[in-house]
Amino acid sequence: VLGWVRNLKDGRVEAIFEGEKANINKLLKWCNMGPENAEVQNVEIVNEPYQNEFSHFQILTTV
Repeated sequence: VLGWVRNLKDGRVEAIFEGEKANINKLLKWCNMGPENAEVQNVEIVNEPYQNEFSHFQILTTV
């Protein structure tokens, strides 16, 4: 999976993922559960056409 993820100051998390559909689906399943001790209230998914925009995955600075 390629793209990025970052925390927002209000506690939300924002991410963009590119990759094989099966891998994206696994990652989205994990996002719905969240890490240990997290309380996931909602996951909003916006599907966009594949753009081959990323060459790696990175964690960005909180904004």
